[in-house]
Amino acid sequence: MSPISRRKLITGGAVTAAGVAGLAAADRIASRYGLIPPDHGTLYGAGETLNYGFQRLLARHAMAREFPRSMISKTPFLNEVSPHHGNDFQQQQAEGFRNWKLQVDGLVARPTSFSVADLQALGRGSQITEVMCEEGWSYIAEWIGTPLSAVMREVGVLPQARYMAYFGIDKEWWDSLDMSEARHPQTLLTWGMNDGDLPVGFGGPLRLRVPRQLGYKSIKYVVRMTAVESMQKYGKGLGSAAPEGGYTWYAGI
Repeated sequence: MSPISRRKLITGGAVTAAGVAGLAAADRIASRYGLIPPDHGTLYGAGETLNYGFQRLLARHAMAREFPRSMISKTPFLNEVSPHHGNDFQQQQAEGFRNWKLQVDGLVARPTSFSVADLQALGRGSQITEVMCEEGWSYIAEWIGTPLSAVMREVGVLPQARYMAYFGIDKEWWDSLDMSEARHPQTLLTWGMNDGDLPVGFGGPLRLRVPRQLGYKSIKYVVRMTAVESMQKYGKGLGSAAPEGGYTWYAGI
């Protein structure tokens, strides 16, 4: 073996060892602060733990960028997910979704079912933020809704709850947030878009908007939220449907 190739081999091995050691150290630090994501046991779990831990330690209170109205996309990209409830959904749409309900339960003091009007009465927030997809497309829109934190106060989320899990009308689409993200002021249960009602194609009548993470965290047609201590009993225990399909639970941007 030549000196150059030998040196490269030794250097490469040292870098790899340092990387493994660094991930192990990061894992210990994350464990100490309770910053282990639900999908930490997957193939990319070590890197996911490192990313999630650093984001939470360094950027917990950071805000997603907000834009002026002049930058709202004239033709926002429509990646519609059609609900599979057929006639029931169409009937609700014909009735203006006045009977649409969001059930909030789990580790809460007051399990409650909210209509869209009930949510509107709890408070209003708005933001002009960018939806960014892992597939490369994006658009900017105004999102109008009720801060999730206001709903959490209304139902009295208990101290032992660590995640808010949420489910769309199509039960294949579900996800969860840690309490930091759930209580973030920009996390909205949206019922409006660009000064009007939230269109069905963009998740109307109710969509959770999580602007600090990739678009797949912003589940459409939300019908249930539940406060839980662990995600082990849901799906494959990875925190959402996304990592079951090869994506990550934490999708910070």
